Amino acid sequence: MTSFVSHTTIDCANAYELSEWWKQLLGYVDLDGDPNLPGHEECLIRDAETGHSILFIEVSDTKSGKNRVHFDLRPRAGTRDDEIERVRGLGATDVEDHRGDFGPGTGWLVLADPEGNEFCILRSEGEVEAGPPPPAE
Repeated sequence: MTSFVSHTTIDCANAYELSEWWKQLLGYVDLDGDPNLPGHEECLIRDAETGHSILFIEVSDTKSGKNRVHFDLRPRAGTRDDEIERVRGLGATDVEDHRGDFGPGTGWLVLADPEGNEFCILRSEGEVEAGPPPPAE
């Protein structure tokens, strides 16, 4: 017998505001017939395509230290760097830049959401399939 992941949970100070922020980032939606509203202490969002769900739960303690678990995100379309700019425009902040660590066109950027939860933006599947860019001349 084994278990499966029902949903991913993020502790936060404001479940509604953070769930709304992540909905913009990921394109997730509220559950049909159960919309998230200001003041809700628990807000669940899901990916309409895959069904993956994220639950935001309000807690009294604040984040301290590095996340032990985080999301690695790939753009559904476009490039890693285009997605990084879009996510920065939503209010994400840079934490640590690992782009190019393993040669040109490789790596990822670690960012933080408005409450300081880290996540990474990886290269898109198209970028990975295309391989590294040719060397600069």
